[in-house]
Amino acid sequence: MARDEQLKERWEKVQQKLSMQFADGELMELDAIIYLIGVQELGQPHRRYKKDHKIDLMHIAICTLLEPYGYYEFDFYDDEGWPHFKVKEELPSLKAGEQSVLMKEAIVHYFMEKEYIS
Repeated sequence: MARDEQLKERWEKVQQKLSMQFADGELMELDAIIYLIGVQELGQPHRRYKKDHKIDLMHIAICTLLEPYGYYEFDFYDDEGWPHFKVKEELPSLKAGEQSVLMKEAIVHYFMEKEYIS
């Protein structure tokens, strides 16, 4: 199976499984899944988040997702338990479609590592 086809198949598997678990079957988009990963990584799922915190949660997710690619490195947890990362390498300039593919690939990798999908 071609790499693109395999990624598409795995992405759809992640998207469908998360949608059933967290959105009553309504298909979750990329941003919603990134947000969900941020909540998971923060480890405070039952808390209500303000708009600013939602952006911070997505930042946590993006750093976590791109850490295996060498772009970010975990640095420390602050007093409130929020993880902080440092930039190891600047992200290359990517077109919107390329960004989307990179994030989907990173999300699939994340959920395979967590054994959420195989």
